[in-house]
Amino acid sequence: MDSQTHRLGFIGAGKLAGSVIRGLMRAKFCPPGDIIASEPNEQTRAALQKETGICLTAENAEVAEKSDVIFIGVKPAMVLPVLSELKVHLGNKLVISLAGGVRISTMEKTGNARFMRALTNTPSTICRAATGVARGSRTTTDDVDLARKIFGTIGVVVEVKEEEIDAVTALSGSGPAFVYTVIEALAAGGTKMGLSAEVALTLAAQTVLGAAQLMIESKMSPEELRRMVVTPGGTTAAGLATMEKLGTSESLIAAVEAATKRGQEMAKENQ
Repeated sequence: MDSQTHRLGFIGAGKLAGSVIRGLMRAKFCPPGDIIASEPNEQTRAALQKETGICLTAENAEVAEKSDVIFIGVKPAMVLPVLSELKVHLGNKLVISLAGGVRISTMEKTGNARFMRALTNTPSTICRAATGVARGSRTTTDDVDLARKIFGTIGVVVEVKEEEIDAVTALSGSGPAFVYTVIEALAAGGTKMGLSAEVALTLAAQTVLGAAQLMIESKMSPEELRRMVVTPGGTTAAGLATMEKLGTSESLIAAVEAATKRGQEMAKENQ
């Protein structure tokens, strides 16, 4: 085992952590050798190594020992057992949990690391992440600046209070799945009206991408942008009236609310 130190270490390199690693490599945040990740699944390890060139291991302790900043990318139920097991290696290091449903105060009881949370999403992999970061009682200003720099490299990052993080988990973390459902439904509408499945899905995905990009770049509100598309008595007005009648907006609001409440419940389960 070499004694090289790595700038960033990932405990777990599955879907979400793997997305963050891929995004950091895509953005050329640091050389591949500056990142080490532990992952029990051999196939996942091999695929990530081939794709990114980072250092991979099956040993969590190796990552904890050799890294300056450590990201916890395991399932929520595994966060506390992993932190307890690694506490001798985490002394006064910056540890950023990517998991929903495990509070900083609970993590701080496992050892004297400087804990933060970062709730991000799978578009990290193409540097289009939406991330909320929250500081803990030991977090320094430099820690927050570093977290913002890392996540700012792979997308948009905002700092929130920890009590707001469950809403971030629901909106950013779960949100892509809600948007994919919207894209899928738009495409299904297209096929119902005679388009081929491939054409409908291509148009639906690009329409959602274009609409979001226009809103971000124009800095106009959804209402202002909607007014640019709607003509009284026209096709868009007919479609929007049906969406209102069927409660489309209410169902999306309720989805974010349900996901937020589940995050709050998980925090109680993982104490």
